[in-house]
Amino acid sequence: MSAQRPSAENESAAEATTPPPPSTPQPLHRSGRVVVRPGAKGVLPPNSTATDDELLLRRPQRPAFDALAEIGPAVTVFGSARFTHGEPEYQQARTIGRLLAEAGYAVITGGGPGAMEAANRGCQEGGGLSIGCNIELPHEQYINRYVDMGIEFRYFFARKTMFVKYADAFIILPGGLGTLDELFEALTLIQTGKIRHFPVVLVGTHYWGGLVDWMRTTQVPAGTIAAADLELFHLTDDPAEAVAIIRAFGDGDGGDGDGPTEEVEIR
Repeated sequence: MSAQRPSAENESAAEATTPPPPSTPQPLHRSGRVVVRPGAKGVLPPNSTATDDELLLRRPQRPAFDALAEIGPAVTVFGSARFTHGEPEYQQARTIGRLLAEAGYAVITGGGPGAMEAANRGCQEGGGLSIGCNIELPHEQYINRYVDMGIEFRYFFARKTMFVKYADAFIILPGGLGTLDELFEALTLIQTGKIRHFPVVLVGTHYWGGLVDWMRTTQVPAGTIAAADLELFHLTDDPAEAVAIIRAFGDGDGGDGDGPTEEVEIR
């Protein structure tokens, strides 16, 4: 009696349950943050192995980094572009800018109107260096007239790097989605150890209180953040207290107040 030949169906089932043979690891070509499969370079367009950030950070193309390299201690101030001169948030930002300048800090903002303009204005009034990192947008944004040094950016990621790299602290006034983006990016970088732990001060207990309560009563019990993460920032209504928190950090062991925030220098 001859052996019965396995059916095609049985062969397919056997193949499905048989693990594939281990593959030999192939060397990968790295260019910046790009990983290229062996043999693929021939079909890639020219310069596709260099990312925008890699090109931006090359020495001949990074005047913005060089421009701020020697500014000394600085604080980045965030807040809504929609506040007008007569609103209390505008005056609060203006006071913060002045107090920071009087304490020896340069003030970095997004360079636009609203809270950014107010902080730049206060910084000038306090005799400090007022810096604006402006973003090219199809509407709205322009460099306000209280900026001493203005830098134009096409890409948000490059602009955001400047806010963090040369700051000794963040002050966050009430703001919209962009302000929230900057707040949580800073907290994430601190939480993950990508930058040193520097002060993040939220100004406006009524505005920020609901968000902080939600983090405490929803995120912490869900295990998505730790209770200790709520200690990564401060909350106050007093501009003087906000500046005092930053000064105490610079005078203590927490920071030296004279270097870039990033742990790894961009070279």
